[in-house]
Amino acid sequence: MSERLEDIAIAMVAEGQGILAADESTGTIKKRFDSINVESTEDKRRDYREMLFRSDEAMKNHISGVILFEETLGQKAVDGTPLVDLIRAAGAVPGIKVDKGAQDLINAGVEKVTEGLDGLRGRLAGYYEQGARFAKWRAVITITETTPSWNCIKANAHALARYAALCQEAGIVPIVEPEVLMDGEHSKHDINRCYEVTEWALKTQFNELFDAGVNLEGMVLKPNMIVPGQSSGSKASVEEVAEKTVKCLKASVPALVPGIAFLSGGQSDEDATAHLGAMNAAYDMPWNLTFSYGRALQAAALQAWLGKEENVSAAQAAFSHRAKMNGMAALGTWTKAHEAG
Repeated sequence: MSERLEDIAIAMVAEGQGILAADESTGTIKKRFDSINVESTEDKRRDYREMLFRSDEAMKNHISGVILFEETLGQKAVDGTPLVDLIRAAGAVPGIKVDKGAQDLINAGVEKVTEGLDGLRGRLAGYYEQGARFAKWRAVITITETTPSWNCIKANAHALARYAALCQEAGIVPIVEPEVLMDGEHSKHDINRCYEVTEWALKTQFNELFDAGVNLEGMVLKPNMIVPGQSSGSKASVEEVAEKTVKCLKASVPALVPGIAFLSGGQSDEDATAHLGAMNAAYDMPWNLTFSYGRALQAAALQAWLGKEENVSAAQAAFSHRAKMNGMAALGTWTKAHEAG
């Protein structure tokens, strides 16, 4: 495969395929394993992820890339094959989560800023050696009665731009992920408020990327969809989510960006699929619109697996089904009727 940033980015958003986010931190995967009463050991984490990466139907047909946690990037399968090689063999691009998590933004109440720039240049060189060809950095923006602040939007956009420039210097495609969270507690956090904040965050982000000299053709954007806050008491139809999300992206994202891979952000598995499907079915856009889901791709597989060897094929079938549904959504061919499969 070509090592040009532009070609890697295009491969990551290939038509009808999307990115598996398997980069849960040790703390997050422990919570997922606790929910199925499985102890989170290094071997169990390896077994679980190996099971996903060996799901041939999903990986070869519907998954274009996999975001890994640092531990997984260096792990080997039970038979000694590096997990990175399993991903490559399936025709997908291996990637790596490089941020150090969202920390409290000083003097800003609930707001967060993502850390991890210190030493990143050296880490990226090591990740490249280990086979990673793209990276991910997530920033979080919280909607409350008084937030987000300009300070939070600006600080996170600036850090994301610096990260993206460092990635490209290292031959790694940056996934730029400014996530407007859908779980704020604010009653006015309806779909219009989400639109307003997301547009503000994205316009600021692209200004910062421009200032940092980032090559837009060699990056992938990972935004939230425009949805009402979970605790706002307001609902939106699939059509409204699709319409407002596309409108927001067209107002904020340059056409040079090759692709947009949405996060699921706490939506149900099927909602995340339906919203993506509606956008691709109804709108003509300058970018490939696809998915970069974690829980919305894995939840059913995790429940089917339960940490047991005898459940591996059932778990792989559950993973393959969700991957196929989202692959169809990325093509605009998904309908609710397909879920019965």
